[in-house]
Amino acid sequence: MRSKIAIASAAFLAASVGLAEAQGVNGFYIGGGAGASQQSSKTEYSVFPTSDSGLSSPSNLMSREWGTGFVGVLSLGYGFGNGVRTEIEGSFRTYQSNSAKAFNRTTNGGGTFNAYGAMFNVLYDIDLTRIGLNTRAVVPYVGAGLGYALWQWQDVRGSVPLAGGGMATQVIDDQQGTFSYQVIAGLAFPIEAVPGLSLTAEYRFMDDFANPEMNVKVTNTRTGSTRPQTVVVSDRNQSVLLGVRYAFGAAPAVVAAAAPVAAAKTYLVFFDWNQAELTDRARQIIGEAATARGTGVTRIEVNGYTDRSGSDQYNQGLSVRRANAVAAELLRRGVPRNEIATRGFGEANPLVPTADGVREPQNRRVEIILK
Repeated sequence: MRSKIAIASAAFLAASVGLAEAQGVNGFYIGGGAGASQQSSKTEYSVFPTSDSGLSSPSNLMSREWGTGFVGVLSLGYGFGNGVRTEIEGSFRTYQSNSAKAFNRTTNGGGTFNAYGAMFNVLYDIDLTRIGLNTRAVVPYVGAGLGYALWQWQDVRGSVPLAGGGMATQVIDDQQGTFSYQVIAGLAFPIEAVPGLSLTAEYRFMDDFANPEMNVKVTNTRTGSTRPQTVVVSDRNQSVLLGVRYAFGAAPAVVAAAAPVAAAKTYLVFFDWNQAELTDRARQIIGEAATARGTGVTRIEVNGYTDRSGSDQYNQGLSVRRANAVAAELLRRGVPRNEIATRGFGEANPLVPTADGVREPQNRRVEIILK
C-alpha cells in the first residue's frame, strides 16, 4: 500500500515540475481515445479445496490469464495556459479470459472482466521550444490521476475433474469497487488547419490501492454440493491509446504580418529652356536622392519631361537627354547602373497643364522616383 501511494505522489509531483516553463491549452477542452489494454500479471486465487478434488497437489490456487482487451476514455478538462491541465475522465476496459489453471492443470473455463473508471487527472504539457527545440509540431505531456474503479466479473468460470468422477466447478459473477491511480505519458500533434484540434498518442499504467474480494461459488458436480467462498483479485494494467483532443476558443495560428511596403519617394530636378545640362542646384538634389537610396531602395526611376514649346519629336529627344544626364550624375555618386531605369516622356504628364507652345518652367523637369 505504501509503495502505491509513493508512486502516485511521485507522479503528481512530476506533473507539476517546471510550472512556469511551458505554454499550453488555455480554457476548456474535451478529449477521447481508444486502444489496447493488457493485464500486467496473472490473477491467482484459492477456490478448489484439495480435499474435494481428490488430486494430489500441494496447491489449490486457480491462476487466470486475460487476453489483450479494449480500452476507451472520454475526458473534460481545463488548461491554465501555463502547461498545466486538470480533467475529469471516464473510462471503460474489457478483457476475455484467456486461460485458467488449477492443480497445475489447464481447466475448462472463460468469462469477461469489465472495468469502469472515474478519475481526476493532473497533466503537464511540455513546450519543446523552452528547451531549445524549435518545433510546435509535437507536444509531449505527462500526468497522473486518482479515482475509483468498478470491476465486473461476468460468468468467470473454471473446472477440474474429480478423482471419483464428476467435476469441481467455480463461477464468479460479481462486482466490486476500489480506489485506483494511474500515470500517463503522451504526445499531442496539433492540427494547424483546425485551431484547437490535436491528435494524441499515450501510454497509461493503472493499479488499485487495495485488492477487493469477489464472491465465488464452488460446486462438486458429483455430489451436487456447493461451497460459497470469497477470493481476492487485482487489476494492474497497461494501455496504449490513440485519440483526439479539442480545445475551445483556441486562437488561430499566428501568421507573420507582411512587411509594409515603403512609399515611393520623388525628387524633382528642373532645367532651363531647351537645355539638358545640370545646374548646381540640380546636382545637389541628385546627391540627396543618391544618399536616400541607402534606406532599402531597390529601384530608381529617372523620367524626363519637357514643356510644350517645341515639336513632339524634338521634345521626346530632349526629355531622354535630360533623363540620361541625371542618371549619369547618379552613377557618379555611386548608384549601380542596374538599379536605374531611364525613360523620356516628352510633353506628356505636365505638372502644369498649358496650351501648345507655352514655355512652362515646372514642366521642364526630371523626376527621380525611389522605390
